[in-house]
Amino acid sequence: MWGVIPAAGVGSRIQPLAFSKELLPVGSRLDGGLERPRAVSEYLVERMILAGATRICFVISPGKSDILEYYGGSVFSADVCYAVQPRPAGLCDAIFRALPMIHDDEHALIGLPDTVWFPEDGLSALPDDELSFLLFPVDHPERFDAVVTDRNGNVQEIQVKRSDATSNWIWGAFKMPGATLRALYRLWQARGSRDEYMGDLVNAYLEQGGTAKGVRAGTAYVDVGTLHGYREAVQLLENISRAAHGAPAI
Repeated sequence: MWGVIPAAGVGSRIQPLAFSKELLPVGSRLDGGLERPRAVSEYLVERMILAGATRICFVISPGKSDILEYYGGSVFSADVCYAVQPRPAGLCDAIFRALPMIHDDEHALIGLPDTVWFPEDGLSALPDDELSFLLFPVDHPERFDAVVTDRNGNVQEIQVKRSDATSNWIWGAFKMPGATLRALYRLWQARGSRDEYMGDLVNAYLEQGGTAKGVRAGTAYVDVGTLHGYREAVQLLENISRAAHGAPAI
């Protein structure tokens, strides 16, 4: 199974930084018994590996060699490779840069590297045989891509950053067979490669008879791409740690 991580964005909402936003230290982890700062993207990598990913593909811009230097050729138990998005062209374009490496009979997990979410094993709740989204409840769905589902979890619409969002469940990560990723790529090309957001492309996919599932297995989701989000992530991790040690949340 592949984990695809689009990491080519410029991170303008949290600049200036002296490094790629995906390497922003958030929390810490033990390394050989020593505690060290943890890059925010490590949370997503860890969750992908926990769900069965054995290969990780980072999609980076030409100027993000620090991500390559940080992760090298392996991380935890997974092999790592890199694809390059030559210029900023949206999420769809970034994801499809990894397509040449993914066979139709393989599976792909896709998530955003500047997010922190729980539960850690949330991706394991997604089925193998179709496009599926891991959903999280949020207070401000208009800031994200809200997912409307029927009572059986079938996705009816993705509302991309709409001020009138009718669902407070947003997607935080998704999974699909390689064949479905290729079908989305062909549709994207047929639409003139104009879709920047995956939600817009998936809506077109649904209109043409495609199907997708929304799985409400997420409990907490934070976008660390802003200073406010960074503070929220630090607070979330602190509360999780305190709860694990039997202390009240703050």
